[in-house]
Amino acid sequence: MPELPEVETIIRRLKGGGGAPSVLGQKIQTVEVNWAKIIAQPDASQFKQALMDKTIIDARRRGKFMHFPLDEGHLFAHLRMSGDMRLEKKSEPVEPYDRVLLNFLGDQRMVFSNIRKFGRMWYTKDPQDVIGGLGPEPLSEMFTPKLLYVKLQRHSRQIKPLLLDQSFIAGMGNVYTDEALFRAGIHPLRTSDSLTKAESERLHEAIQTILREGIRSLGASIDWIYRGGQFQNYFQVYKREGSPCPRCGTIVIKTWVGQRGTHFCPNCQKI
Repeated sequence: MPELPEVETIIRRLKGGGGAPSVLGQKIQTVEVNWAKIIAQPDASQFKQALMDKTIIDARRRGKFMHFPLDEGHLFAHLRMSGDMRLEKKSEPVEPYDRVLLNFLGDQRMVFSNIRKFGRMWYTKDPQDVIGGLGPEPLSEMFTPKLLYVKLQRHSRQIKPLLLDQSFIAGMGNVYTDEALFRAGIHPLRTSDSLTKAESERLHEAIQTILREGIRSLGASIDWIYRGGQFQNYFQVYKREGSPCPRCGTIVIKTWVGQRGTHFCPNCQKI
């Protein structure tokens, strides 16, 4: 699933710059929906009608959501398990997994591609309808070491599932959670309230470091779409089960935590 760095990469690409085309200021002329169930709110016919003649004012990321404020209302998209959002010329061939096409005035269009059909799009007047339940942004100023420690102490949950809970922190997924826990030296089965203040501070630093590194690498290319991301080349534990730990040489193992495949070093991350 695309996580914070991958979604951030897509948003930056859609905003253009340096002579590249941008979605900013584009007026939506027509909307094509090739898979109606991908529209979460409202229904597909109302969605198409609502977006016609709207202009995209900005392109933002909130957690794993793509947010496009319009001159009236807000458009949201979530890639879920796999997917992409791209800006291209209308003359380009429509691909088999292109689910929604926003045709702009002129020669450009924005395409929501989603191979497994789990992705969703929303049109709403109130952004809180879609993103109101999200936790803090892990790269924001408000996400301080103190805030993380206080939030961890309020729960007695296994740390891995808690970090994946989007109401706790917005944007973390399986890849970056495994990598952050490894860098912080924290076992994924530890309960959140068992972490000391020092461990919480290490985790805070690891989360922010791993996400920034992911963004600099344009994300990781581990799903069916290659977006130019290279962060998969820097994984230390994720998908490296059976390989030696880069720190101590112990074999990295894979287990299941909260029904999610989880990679860690049993020596560096003791329970």
